Amino acid sequence: MLKAHVVFATITGNNEDLADIVTEGLEDLGAEVKETEISQTDTEELLNADICVVCAYTYDEGHLPEEGLDFFDDLADMDLSNKVFGVAGSGDDFYEDSYNTSVDKFIDQFKKANAIQGSKGVKINLEPDENDIKALDKMSKELVDKYNNLKK
Repeated sequence: MLKAHVVFATITGNNEDLADIVTEGLEDLGAEVKETEISQTDTEELLNADICVVCAYTYDEGHLPEEGLDFFDDLADMDLSNKVFGVAGSGDDFYEDSYNTSVDKFIDQFKKANAIQGSKGVKINLEPDENDIKALDKMSKELVDKYNNLKK
C-alpha cells in the first residue's frame, strides 16, 4: 500500500488545516497516511513513506518555523531518493516579498535530499478557502500520480 507522511508546523492552526486537507486527499486516493507536528517528527520517519509532504508557515519576514529548524536542517542530509514530495504553506500576503517563503525553502531542502518533486508548491493566504482546498486536492492527486508513474 502507498504510504505518505504529512508534517506540519502551525501557530494559528491554518497549516494544521492544510495538513488535514492533504491527509484526507491522500487517503481518498488510497494512501495510508501518517500526520505529525514538525517538532515531534524525526526526518528518519520519512524513510517509511513513499510520499512526503510538509505544510509550514513563514514567520515574520521570511523565517522558517523555529520549532522546525532541526527538521529543516536534518532534511538536507537525508537520502530521499525515490520519495515523492510536496510542500504547502499558509501565510499572510501582508509580508509581500517574504510571503510563504518557507514553501520555497522546504522545496529546496527536499531537492538536496534527492527527493522527487511531485507537485508545485501551494501557497495559501491565511486560512484555506474553497479554491485553496481544490488546489490542495490537486496537489494530493499530482503526488499520487507522480509516485504511480515512477513505479511503472
